[in-house]
Amino acid sequence: MTTHEGRLTAPNDLKIGIAVSRFNELVTERLLEGALWAWKRHGGDEANIEIARVPGAFELPLAAKAMAETGRFSAVICLGCVIRGATTHYDYVCGQAASGIQSVGLQSGLPVVFGVLTTDTLEQAFERAGSKAGNKGAEAMDVALEMSDLLSQIKS
Repeated sequence: MTTHEGRLTAPNDLKIGIAVSRFNELVTERLLEGALWAWKRHGGDEANIEIARVPGAFELPLAAKAMAETGRFSAVICLGCVIRGATTHYDYVCGQAASGIQSVGLQSGLPVVFGVLTTDTLEQAFERAGSKAGNKGAEAMDVALEMSDLLSQIKS
């Protein structure tokens, strides 16, 4: 029996694309900082990171698709923050962002990581972007590293 399990390492040939939303920038910048911190913690070189800034979470799938299609990246991370408001707009944005990000991963065969916070309040978002609940940006980087390694093991 063969078992594959990804490792949390950032080898020199690994390149990561990060698409990050500017909407709710106070939160998304913290997510990005968390992702970059995790990259460094696992031995990654910042020269192997490429960042694409998009207007909002709804635009993340298109940026992720463009990044995946270049063939330059081992994984793409999507970082965003959608906070519930008084209308149904929240539901549409969250649902389409999640669906689009998943679709890019399945179509490209790359790990395309959903690092989009979907919260009821700004306080909840801050909790997940570096305070009480950790940093979901750092967790997204961990997922990207682990899945990149796992897929390379399965394909070899």
